[in-house]
Amino acid sequence: MAQVLIRDVSPATIEKLKKRARESGRSLQSELKLILENAAPYSFAEARAAAERVRKRLGGRRLSDSTALIREDRDR
Repeated sequence: MAQVLIRDVSPATIEKLKKRARESGRSLQSELKLILENAAPYSFAEARAAAERVRKRLGGRRLSDSTALIREDRDR
């Protein structure tokens, strides 16, 4: 498995990451690994294939127009 070294991370950022790890019951290393894995979940081809699967699953359904709801939310 590959290893990564990140230099010059500010002490404030490290403290925030340590706090986040503690609150999640993980080590700092586990928390950072999770963050990196979540940041790059799919290649472009995988994301495109997943979108196509969703389109096929929703195909033929009549979906409502959300324009009025979006406008209402923005006007608040």
